[in-house]
Amino acid sequence: MPGSRINFPKAVLKLKQYFRSFISRKRFCSFTGTMNIKKHIPNTLTCGNLFCGCLAVVFAFKGDLVFSSYLVGIAAVLDFFDGFAARLLNVHSEIGKQLDSLADMVTFGVLPGVMMFLMLADAAAFHFSGTFNETSYTAFKSGMEFPSWLIYTAFMITIFSALRLAKFNIDTRQTSSFIGVPTPATAILICSLPLIKFFQPVLGSFNVLVIIENPWFLLTLTILMSFLMVAELPLFALKFKNFGWADNKIRFSFLITAVILLVLLKFIAIPFIIFLYIILSLVNNITDKTQGAADKEIIK
Repeated sequence: MPGSRINFPKAVLKLKQYFRSFISRKRFCSFTGTMNIKKHIPNTLTCGNLFCGCLAVVFAFKGDLVFSSYLVGIAAVLDFFDGFAARLLNVHSEIGKQLDSLADMVTFGVLPGVMMFLMLADAAAFHFSGTFNETSYTAFKSGMEFPSWLIYTAFMITIFSALRLAKFNIDTRQTSSFIGVPTPATAILICSLPLIKFFQPVLGSFNVLVIIENPWFLLTLTILMSFLMVAELPLFALKFKNFGWADNKIRFSFLITAVILLVLLKFIAIPFIIFLYIILSLVNNITDKTQGAADKEIIK
């Protein structure tokens, strides 16, 4: 029928007019804004952190704590660079902040709890069988009685990590520094133990396994790090607003010392580096308070 024919030139012309109208509208600008790849880079890095954490949990339950520890190291690098990329690209967002905490909860909260549970069970010469009828058993490696239920205290790390992250999200004091040991630092410390056990069981003439395979040592470490994560302890953050020495003396001093320790001691250096971080922060706090008091006296 003649009336049903389509006039293709007119149809094409109308289509062109529609797209020109769409492009000129503000909604197109908002549409292209959401498609800006730059704003998704930090969140992509955060998702990489989360993926590494999920894989690490799987390998931990398979008994490969060494590979799990490597994945935590990769996740820690991604966790550092997602915040660095957000500041560099100036693409801060609320969803990015929440996503970062959720990813950290898995990688630096759930995983270290699982790894500590497995290490405690192994250190106490106890193998999971699905039944826990014994009230206590002998920790053959330490020569001391170690109650079986104490291996579950490993998940204090997971619980206190959740508290630490929840506190961080609502604490306005932690924009440029930390209050309490960050969850990545705790996770790195705990995940360094399988690496030390596998690669450096002996340091000189000293048998390192005497310490890290002692369930009482692992229990003490669990309680200590759980407390430090939520303690009102100001700690400097590795956030560089510029790269000048004057504004970053404490950061550069820490990084240089950490590199030297890693070169000299390798994996055994990691626990020392974490505690060095805490000690330097305490020294820095005391110095700042002393300087602040001196400045007030000068003003008076």
